[in-house]
Amino acid sequence: MDIKRRQPIGVELVKRGVVKEEDIENALRYQKSHPNTKIGDCLYELDACDPYILITSIGEILGEKGILLNKNMLKIDISEYISLDIAKKNKVVPFDIEGGKIKVCFANTVNRRSIDSMKLLFLNKGLIMETYITFERDIMQLLKSLEGKAGADIDDSEGVTVINLVDSIIKTGIEKRASDIHIEPMATSIRIRYRIDGELFTAANLDKEKQHQIIGRLKAISNMHQEKQESQDGRILLYEDYNIRVSSQPNVYGEKFVLRLLKKNADIKTIFDLGYYGEEETFKKSIKKKNSITIMAAPTGEGKTTSLYSIIDYLNKPEINITTIEDPVEIRIPGLNQIEINARTTFAGALRTVLRQDPDIILVGEIRDRETAEIAVQAGQTGHYVLSTIHTIDSIEVINRLRKIGISDYDIASTLATVISQRLVRRICPKCKSEREYTKEEKEIINGILEKYGEKVDLKDMKTFDSLGCDYCNGTGFYERIGIFEFLDMTDELKDLIVSGAPSMDIRKKAIEQGYKPLIVDGIKKVLRGETTIGELNKKLLFF
Repeated sequence: MDIKRRQPIGVELVKRGVVKEEDIENALRYQKSHPNTKIGDCLYELDACDPYILITSIGEILGEKGILLNKNMLKIDISEYISLDIAKKNKVVPFDIEGGKIKVCFANTVNRRSIDSMKLLFLNKGLIMETYITFERDIMQLLKSLEGKAGADIDDSEGVTVINLVDSIIKTGIEKRASDIHIEPMATSIRIRYRIDGELFTAANLDKEKQHQIIGRLKAISNMHQEKQESQDGRILLYEDYNIRVSSQPNVYGEKFVLRLLKKNADIKTIFDLGYYGEEETFKKSIKKKNSITIMAAPTGEGKTTSLYSIIDYLNKPEINITTIEDPVEIRIPGLNQIEINARTTFAGALRTVLRQDPDIILVGEIRDRETAEIAVQAGQTGHYVLSTIHTIDSIEVINRLRKIGISDYDIASTLATVISQRLVRRICPKCKSEREYTKEEKEIINGILEKYGEKVDLKDMKTFDSLGCDYCNGTGFYERIGIFEFLDMTDELKDLIVSGAPSMDIRKKAIEQGYKPLIVDGIKKVLRGETTIGELNKKLLFF
């Protein structure tokens, strides 16, 4: 039901005698307090007339088949054809198949992009789509009722032992490429969610009665205290090739568990595999340093550690002594001396010891406090090359962060050599992506950003892609992630500005004059290459 056609639909419904003028007036008043609700849905919510007559009349006005959707009409398993997340996003329910045609119910049949995307998705499965229209509330209620069935891989049937249930939850996460599994006690159920390519997806809602058994099993296999109702950390080592970190946290409904799935002996990707498209010589110049510090900057969960591993692997040579201090050691790399932080070891304490081990390169997992930062600076000033991470939104803000920690402008300018900032965005699934023209708005956004930073592109004959969803990508439309990067190499002019106490705005302006390109530029280039979408990029950088 099209928002732009509210009044004509209302007038037409009055003409047909379906509703009265006062019903339309009531619906418009209701719409003011529910601005995203279409006029037909407003009339439905207000019970203005017979729902069947209302939806069939709206369908006739829009040239579609209007139906009242209910659970009894569902003749197929939705998850076999489309993920619940895609269904919710598009407000769509496929409900029956007849003779090679799949019947699909929409809440809005005027959104042609959504219609075309769904049509192509089902064509890829060998099915012709037959379009229907119904009320949005009925679609969303039906999809919500099916949430528990989304985790079909998690067997929650009667008689299944808790051992098998927990095992199924973990194995399903591994199969689906999840980085984390969230097991969350709710008021009336236990919610199971998987983080895949950075996004959380609900897989199942289990019976509340199983809560104590599941928690007990998780504590047993992760070596936690059974009787303690407090935050704990543990590990699960039962699965070949995986080291699973476990964290528990009490909440108002019980204890929530998050399982981080870390693959043992995972292959280390090069920075170029991760998404850096610059010249190798430029990259080498940025990271082959001495007497200095290189910092990788990004918020939590944006791949800082992975990129540091790729840099360390690039620098790893038999004639170089490399020591890492990590919390925890996620990947063991041959030839490196890797130290893991524990309850009795801090980054600062380990770093002091490492300096007596004749290192050439030191990787400090994270600069968290002034003490660690000061020792890292001293190491950089006494002949070592230090790599570390810090939580900031971009490269320029690293300078402000170090200042706030308590590092002097002189020490920052004398030791900081390179700052790399990054984000991870989801890659469009190569199996189901759909080519289309850029919209006028997209062209304006892209041209505006590139021109601002001295770049140009002709979008006239270029295409972009929509993500649809298929079995290969679990119906999400995306498969794996790619990094977007910015490199800030500290020049003499930038160091002079830092020493003089210049604000970050002046430092940023000078960096741009000298060729610094912020994250958004690399992100737009990856959109133009068809690797991600503007929508995915905007989720991370919020530029429109």
